[in-house]
Amino acid sequence: MRTWPAITVVALALGALSGGAAYEAATPRGENWQEIAWPFPRDGWPAGRAFRCGVVACGDAVEIYVRPKIGFCNCDSGVADDDEVDRVADLDLMSERFAPREAGRVVRVADMAGRIRAYDLRVADGSQRAAVGIAVSRRCDLLVAVAQGKGNAADVRRLELEFLGSSKMTSWMTAAMEGR
Repeated sequence: MRTWPAITVVALALGALSGGAAYEAATPRGENWQEIAWPFPRDGWPAGRAFRCGVVACGDAVEIYVRPKIGFCNCDSGVADDDEVDRVADLDLMSERFAPREAGRVVRVADMAGRIRAYDLRVADGSQRAAVGIAVSRRCDLLVAVAQGKGNAADVRRLELEFLGSSKMTSWMTAAMEGR
């Protein structure tokens, strides 16, 4: 008679554990990013795509904004220096108050070469954010991505590069750069 309660408890515990494991396995990391509306006013370039990863999935809320700028790159040298990243990476859409944290470095995203650079960003409410700008090119076309979050720049950079390196984003970026 006393074994039935013990068996019931064990069965419930095993069911809960297996259900939790199944939930974790069914939630791919890439789906932690949700597409959101392009939050910036119109400028000389078409709106891009914007994504948000929440605190639970990314350790801190991070947003990424990506868009091609067709015909906006030096056809010979591509993205040659940090000044170009500062100028084209759409940081100014978030705030005019941004300052580089360090020299940029070479990066490859979706088979395109360019530069990546971290920034301190002060947004309209006065809070400080870490931002990471990327500018890469193919022929005479430019693709820019900027990520921002309250966390440190290294984490924002890692999350941005992982997301942009996903097969779904790589396919979209490649198609966008080909005008499709």
